[in-house]
Amino acid sequence: MRRSLLLALALIAGCATAPRGTGDLGLVVERASGSLLLVETSGRTAFARVEGLGDLSHAAAVYSRDGRYAYVFGRDGGLTKVDLLHARIAQRRLQAGNSIGGAISSDGKLLAVANYEPGGIRIFDAATLELLSEVPSTWGDGKQRAKVIGIADAPGNRFVYSLFEAGEIWIVDAADPRRPQVTKLNGIGKQPYDGFVTPNGRHYIAGLFGEDGLALVDLWNPKPAARRVLDGYGRGQEPLPVYKMPHLRGWAVAGRYVFLPAIGRHEVLVLDTVSWTEAGRIAVQGQPVFAVAQPGGRRVWVNFAFPKNDVVQVIDVPEMKVVKELRPGRAVLHLEFTPRGEQVWISSRDDNVVVVYDTASYVETARLAARSPSGIFLSSRAAMTGF
Repeated sequence: MRRSLLLALALIAGCATAPRGTGDLGLVVERASGSLLLVETSGRTAFARVEGLGDLSHAAAVYSRDGRYAYVFGRDGGLTKVDLLHARIAQRRLQAGNSIGGAISSDGKLLAVANYEPGGIRIFDAATLELLSEVPSTWGDGKQRAKVIGIADAPGNRFVYSLFEAGEIWIVDAADPRRPQVTKLNGIGKQPYDGFVTPNGRHYIAGLFGEDGLALVDLWNPKPAARRVLDGYGRGQEPLPVYKMPHLRGWAVAGRYVFLPAIGRHEVLVLDTVSWTEAGRIAVQGQPVFAVAQPGGRRVWVNFAFPKNDVVQVIDVPEMKVVKELRPGRAVLHLEFTPRGEQVWISSRDDNVVVVYDTASYVETARLAARSPSGIFLSSRAAMTGF
C-alpha cells in the first residue's frame, strides 16, 4: 500500500514538473559580455542567461535536431554546446584561433566549423564534440591557407563554403566524416565574402566583394560548376564606402525570388530563381546588411549599416517596394521570425534591447533588456536546410 502511494505521488510530481518542449525557444547573443539570453516566443520573455562563452563578437549558432542543444561558434575559436532546457553549457572546447561560423549536417550528427585561423574547416561529432577530421583551406602554391566564409549545410551530409583569398567554392562530402571528400570549384570570382544554400538545398550562392556579381552553384549537378549571376550590377557607378559587410543566407528567399543586399549601394537586388536573371532593384534608405523574408514570402525586412542603422524597412514582394519603416532602436544588428511569421524579433545593440513586433500590425508587443544584443537564433532553425 505504502509503495503504491509513493509511486502515485512520484507520478503526480513527474506530471507537475514535466519537461517543456523546445519548439518556441531561442537565444540572443550578448556579444559584449560573452553570454546568451535564452528566450521563449509564446510568452515573448527571457527566462535565463548563460555565461562564459568567450568572444561572441561575430557569433553564430545552429541547433540539434530536437532543438534542445544550440551549438555556438565564437570568434575566439570556441565551440560551445548549450543545453537550452537546463540553461547551461553542456560542453565547450577551443578548436581554433579565429572562427567565423559553422554548420550542422543534415542528419544532425556532425558539426563543421569554419576557421579564419588556421584556415579550413574542422568536423566534429555533435554528441561528444570529438574532432573527426580537418580540411585545410590550402591554395595557390599549397603553402597558404584562405579564410573560410559562407559555410552552409547541404543535403547528403555535405558542407559548402567559400575561400576568401582563393576565390574558390568547396563542397565537402562528409558521408565518412573521418575521410571527407572535397570538390573544389576554382575561379568563381574575387573575394567571396559570404554565401548560402537555398532552402530547398539545391543551390549555393556566394556574394563577391572584389567585383559586382555573385557565383551560383547547382548542387544537384553530378559535376557542379560555378556560373556568374547579376554580373556587373553596379557597372558605371561609383560604389559607396562599405561600413558593414552584408550577410547572405537562405532567409532571403521569398517564393521564386531572392532578395540580396547590394555591396556599396542603397539597393536590394532581386534575383529570379527560375531564370537566374535580375528581376528588379528596390531603393532603400541606406546600405542594407540583412534582407530577411518573412515566412510565407509576402514581405522582406531589411536592416542597414552605419550611419542609418536605427531603421528597419519592410518590402512588399508583389509591389516590389518599401511599404513600412520602423525604428526599433540604435544599431539594429539582426532580426529573426518565429516559424509562422507572426512575430519578428529585432536586436538593438546600442539601446541594449530586443524588440518584438506583430508582423501584421507592426505593433510593438514586447521589449526585452539584453546586453549589447546581436544575433538572434530561434530553435526552429533545427528543421531548416542552410541554417
